[in-house]
Amino acid sequence: MIPSQMLKGVLEDCVLEIISKDDLYGYLIVQELRDYGFEDIVEGTIYPILLRLEKKNLVTSEYRASELGPRRKYYHITEEGLKQLDNFYENWKELSQIINRILNSKEASKENEEE
Repeated sequence: MIPSQMLKGVLEDCVLEIISKDDLYGYLIVQELRDYGFEDIVEGTIYPILLRLEKKNLVTSEYRASELGPRRKYYHITEEGLKQLDNFYENWKELSQIINRILNSKEASKENEEE
């Protein structure tokens, strides 16, 4: 299980990435996240994120009719949201390279100790 503090910094951008591929409503976003491996994510975590993304003008929303009940609120990424994703990709790439260097140096130290 990934600690919630680690998730806080990346979950918004993961949600943006999912929405960038297709307009979806909250439940489907949760399902996508679970399919990718965020098994403990619940709708109560996602809806505040969607509200923040909307307030930041990174997504827009619209209600659409549903064949199986009430209308659903679908989210669509904006141009600002796409720019945010580009920034996230660059930042993530840089951060992951740094972390990988640190972890690889730790592994190298362990190997040297075993010799």
